[in-house]
Amino acid sequence: MRSREDVEALLARAEEWQRHDPDPETAAALAELIAGRDECELAARFSGPLRFGTSGLRGVLGAGPTRMNRAVVRQATAGLARHLLASVPDARVRGVVVGRDTRRQSDVFSEDVAGVLAAYQIPALVLPALASTPLVAFAVQHLKAAAAVMITASHNSAEYNGYKVWWGHGAQIVTPHDTQIAAEMTKAGHADEIPVLGRPAAEQRGLWRDVSQPVEAAYGEWLATVPLHSGEGRDLAIVYTPLHGVGGLWVPEALSRAGFEHVRLVSEQAQPDGAFPTVRSPNPEEPSALERALALAEREHADLVLANDPDADRLGVAARDRLGRLRLLTGNEIGVLLGHQRLSQRRAGAPRPLVLTTIVSSPLLGAIARAHGALYEETLTGFKWIANRALELEEETGASFVFGYEEALGYSIGTAVRDKDGVSAAVAIADLAGRCRARGTTLIGQLEAIQHEYGLYLSSQRFVDIGAGTSTDGAELMTHIRGRLPQQLAGVAVSVVRDYGSGVARSAAGGQRLELPLADVLVLDLADGSRVSIRPSGTEAKVKLYFDLAETLAPGEALPVARKRGEARLSALAAAVLADVIGSKSGASERSVTGAGVTGEDGR
Repeated sequence: MRSREDVEALLARAEEWQRHDPDPETAAALAELIAGRDECELAARFSGPLRFGTSGLRGVLGAGPTRMNRAVVRQATAGLARHLLASVPDARVRGVVVGRDTRRQSDVFSEDVAGVLAAYQIPALVLPALASTPLVAFAVQHLKAAAAVMITASHNSAEYNGYKVWWGHGAQIVTPHDTQIAAEMTKAGHADEIPVLGRPAAEQRGLWRDVSQPVEAAYGEWLATVPLHSGEGRDLAIVYTPLHGVGGLWVPEALSRAGFEHVRLVSEQAQPDGAFPTVRSPNPEEPSALERALALAEREHADLVLANDPDADRLGVAARDRLGRLRLLTGNEIGVLLGHQRLSQRRAGAPRPLVLTTIVSSPLLGAIARAHGALYEETLTGFKWIANRALELEEETGASFVFGYEEALGYSIGTAVRDKDGVSAAVAIADLAGRCRARGTTLIGQLEAIQHEYGLYLSSQRFVDIGAGTSTDGAELMTHIRGRLPQQLAGVAVSVVRDYGSGVARSAAGGQRLELPLADVLVLDLADGSRVSIRPSGTEAKVKLYFDLAETLAPGEALPVARKRGEARLSALAAAVLADVIGSKSGASERSVTGAGVTGEDGR
């Protein structure tokens, strides 16, 4: 219960924000909340500013500092501009790329970004039509810009929007840039006091430039270089859905240029629409989002299903097993297939290849990389860490980045896009599926061949939702978990606890510092080589649990037999974590399960 003084202070903060809100619509909505003295809603909107998380800001649309709105966008852009001018001497020469997707308010937000940059005398290099996230990431390097901003909330539901930032080297921002931009935001003043230069005046002064033609042409030319097996299995029948996003502007044409002419679009999801009317969540990780694509593939007897999220930086895939059944591939499976493909095509005399993934992705890519003599590392979750670490390792070692992935359907091929790119990944996986078809197998058959050669690695996930309306949040649940860490799970000793929150790995031998940056992630290494990773989601109200293990095949043993044994171990491990580590914490409940990470031809 808030005191009278607390309520009056809350109302005063809201009234001040409302007076300086540059958007009449959100100002009016906030005035209505103030007039109704809606304490709960106002407290939620004024509990603190949106913080730079996944390389930028993301939140529900609405009035107030914890929501996405024009006031927050102007403040963020002023913070970015001030930081650029303080740290990049030629920022006013190089400019900043500005793109946006199809979400609600994306067009208005991107205009504000360009207008604020222009007012700070920093050229806005604008992609005025709908753009994909990988196109914006490509444009940073192609134009040698100082930074880039993309207005998108990626795979989040329709009520969200966001503000993503890349630095001049092409990778998303990490510390210290995120904290320094946030600090400059607080110095920028009230939103209606931040200077904004309108497009006509900015164009006249050369501070608003349409860069669509050169960027789109160059990106299209680069996509044409992605296929490694051009001409093989091009009779493949493909169903594609952009899930109402911008991928439809790129993927069908890129597949056609690669020789795939049998591509059917899910017509009711083909046009960009920020309301996402046919899906509950436009996330290809969610099986329900692909229901229409899978149904069309069955009617058309398609071999392959491809799906992007709304900003086209993620890729979901379904392929047929040897019995002709369509099966969704996990992010680990797609990552292993593409990573193996890229490493297997290494040219003689090329620099040592570099591949990266995250600490919660399958260890199988590491086994493949070591067999190919590649440099391999694992980073924290989030593609900003993969891309920035790749840049560091290239400079330190002379190796050449060829592939990176995270299990949440994000893949990066080469150095043209220093971020996950669902468009180039779609071309690459179709290219590999065509090669498999030409050799009488499938993508799932290729997975089985990889398992025979490099080992049977299995992965699964659990998502624990944070109950709406409870006092529990992700950080609180992680604190609860840290207080319940057991010495064994499912009868197997926990040999090492890697706590990335404290930066220390603890075992019977003592403590050891971890090299990765601090993050709210726990990893439990078990004596039998299995692994449990736990972290709060950076974009949704849930905690994610990841389970990985390697199952040893007996001489002559069939993969399905060993897989069944490994899956039983995974299930027992997951049950033990939910019972002994998560427990009955109020507000948390198990929600969903994904299948074993790398499966075989029988579709298990």
